[in-house]
Amino acid sequence: MYDYINGTITNILPNSITLECNNIGYLIKTPNPYSFKLHEEKTIFVYQYVREDLIDLYGFSTIDERTMFLKLINVKGLGPKGALAILASSTVSEIIMAVEDGDPQYFKKFPGIGTKGSQQIILDLKGKLDFNKEATNNAEELKNLSNALKALGYSSSEIKSVTKDFKINDYPDLGSAVKAALKMLTK
Repeated sequence: MYDYINGTITNILPNSITLECNNIGYLIKTPNPYSFKLHEEKTIFVYQYVREDLIDLYGFSTIDERTMFLKLINVKGLGPKGALAILASSTVSEIIMAVEDGDPQYFKKFPGIGTKGSQQIILDLKGKLDFNKEATNNAEELKNLSNALKALGYSSSEIKSVTKDFKINDYPDLGSAVKAALKMLTK
């Protein structure tokens, strides 16, 4: 089993990257291949997925992303492809927030996940995503920020555009985070 591979990104494809390490190029499927830069030295946290007809490497920028991927592929009826789709357009904090809030609509927007799949994700993962207390706290703080922006009249799509990459830990309190988010919204 591999834990991580440190190397140089030599190729970026629509659903994978090639990471060269000691003159060996590893084809690694990843949620957001274009978030990496060509010829960048990078450590990728990997998971080797083995089936009788398939061996794949899945790679992630952080340990939390890999841990979330492992939790998602253990959901009944959800495989690696579905888990990658969720991670490609969500952060770990957003997924935790959706599961803990019991929000099946959140997961229905991903390809191949319907009502039953959404409910299964929530049923299987609710209360089991405390692998990172900081991510759980961040999810709660992002939820409070989202609620504050919603109370100010912003739409869900506007709020999501701001909170998707928002670094909540950079702000000492909710008030300063709201001010920063409002500045981002008015640009």
